[in-house]
Amino acid sequence: MPPWARKAIWGGVILAALVVAYFILAAFLPRWWAQRVGSLSSGSFAQGITWGLLYGALCTAVPLLLFYLAWRSRHRKHARVWVFTSLVLGLVFAIPNLLTLTVVLGGSSAAHAGERTLDVDAPGFRGASLWGAIIGVLVFAAVVFLNVRYRKRGEELTELRADLHQREPESSGEAPGPEM
Repeated sequence: MPPWARKAIWGGVILAALVVAYFILAAFLPRWWAQRVGSLSSGSFAQGITWGLLYGALCTAVPLLLFYLAWRSRHRKHARVWVFTSLVLGLVFAIPNLLTLTVVLGGSSAAHAGERTLDVDAPGFRGASLWGAIIGVLVFAAVVFLNVRYRKRGEELTELRADLHQREPESSGEAPGPEM
């Protein structure tokens, strides 16, 4: 059998396995996630909102910060491992928000069952999760803004110090005094 045919067969097997895994997970994950959140909230509005805000904010801000750090360090020497690790960790931290999205935006029977579970066992979680995600994006934007501003300020300070050292008179042992 030619090498391209073996590769095509393996590609077809992998594709079929991914499709089967997708359908199994699409039927399982929305229900499972809704039950996990429901058990955390115990039918309480306060707990549903608290967990929604927490998951929404942390599972949005942390992945965005990890993706930003990966992007910033992509040109450094030996940065491939760090970039790959940051991207994988960012995806892992984003999983709770992605699972919530499968429940909220999914059209399958599992997603509808998850919505009903969240309505009963975790009231307020979906809306609070959205608000938490918005807060997470705002926190991320503030951190990036402050980081860029801090770096720019550091560059300006370095330039000013270099300019000051160029303007200083040759040290002849005496300090310049005030002019009269």
